[in-house]
Amino acid sequence: MLGLVKDAQFTLFGKDHHFTEINNYGSFKKNIPVRDYEGLKIYIDKVVAGESDILWKGKPLYLAKTSGTTSGVKYIPLTKESIPNHINSARNALLMYIHETGNTSFINGKMIFLQGSPVLTEKAGINVGRLSGIVYHFVPAYLLKNRMPSFDVNCIEDWETKVEAITKETISKKMSLISGIPPWVLMYFEKLLEISGKQKIKDIFPDFSLFVYGGVNYEPYRTKIEAIVGKKIDTIETYPASEGFIAYQDSQKEHGLLLNVDSGIFFEFIPAGEIFEEDPTRFSLKDVELEVNYALILNNNAGLWGYNIGDTIKFVSKDPYRIVVTGRIKHFISAFGEHVIGEEVEFAMMKAAEELKVEFVEFTVAPQVNPESGIPYHEWFVEFSVPLVELDAFATKIDVYLQQKNIYYKDLIAGKILRPLLITVVKPEGFKNYMRSIGKLGGQNKVARLSNDRNIADELKQWT
Repeated sequence: MLGLVKDAQFTLFGKDHHFTEINNYGSFKKNIPVRDYEGLKIYIDKVVAGESDILWKGKPLYLAKTSGTTSGVKYIPLTKESIPNHINSARNALLMYIHETGNTSFINGKMIFLQGSPVLTEKAGINVGRLSGIVYHFVPAYLLKNRMPSFDVNCIEDWETKVEAITKETISKKMSLISGIPPWVLMYFEKLLEISGKQKIKDIFPDFSLFVYGGVNYEPYRTKIEAIVGKKIDTIETYPASEGFIAYQDSQKEHGLLLNVDSGIFFEFIPAGEIFEEDPTRFSLKDVELEVNYALILNNNAGLWGYNIGDTIKFVSKDPYRIVVTGRIKHFISAFGEHVIGEEVEFAMMKAAEELKVEFVEFTVAPQVNPESGIPYHEWFVEFSVPLVELDAFATKIDVYLQQKNIYYKDLIAGKILRPLLITVVKPEGFKNYMRSIGKLGGQNKVARLSNDRNIADELKQWT
């Protein structure tokens, strides 16, 4: 913390927030308020305009372009000091895996990374692109000979065209490591089977042994991916964001992701229930507790200060510090005070699907506050892999598990403020069509698991 403050004390932000007076965590919290992107935008706009010494010394090397909810396009600075956090963390995750398992076979095969285009544009002399596209330019030379897809194919912007091109380019290769966001990797796998005529991915890629993923909870996809691959494969979960590479899985045996505590980021944690308060409680690492839902706050060597990334996490270990991602601050349902979060709906869905042997592709949840008849309920939009006959039994089972996870939801059901959830079946490829319709098919995009309004639900209705 003090190192970051010292390095940025003569920046515009450092002067505005009296960095020279900060000498402990108490004065740090007093001088640096918690903000989201909108709160820092007055400074980021100056950075994007090409001004120096605004949030961090000098100018950033890159601006990572990402889509925001309220602000449209967001530009996240990446500096000479912060780039190693993004590059070395991915490397370290693989090295930890090799160290623990002794498995090095994947190194000799081809490795594919399903990601955004590496084509960069320029703003005021600063290179701009998607984070995954920027990182592409830092792949170490010893990996380049085995890396796929080719640069030209990676530059294709349209996701469906890109997947088809990647499939044709890789189908005959000796693929050993595949990396990407699970729903889009599934799309790649389905295209491989369609073109090859094979039944399983293992018949196309017998050497495929390691799947590296991030961005979403893997568990809702694990059964389907293992079924389509045709064998069990090792997985490594990562937690990268444009704002910083936050954590990665360091063990195949231990639960949770190792927090990246020595990588240019000073972490803070706010109890999730306080995040919208004017003066929330802020903890540094030494005061966190296990199994408490925290909003994650970053301060880093790219010039993000008191930055609310929008994610919530829980600690599952303090020696070492391991976390699990529990959801997004804005992705919850509390239309009646229930405050249901992503972790809870995913748990309920997974347990019910496992118990009743139900296969699904994707799902999202929204409140139905004004039903045509009866009392309000949570509406679950589910796309199934195989048509489900016992829909009511499945809905009942999910509801039981959700009540187990969330006492407020249980009380609302018991008090007949809410009735048990209802499932609306989404037609095959409905979620894919929805993501295409909003211009977010593929890449790093993912469907929100739940929301406190009907915006996604109303759009999805056309595919039900």
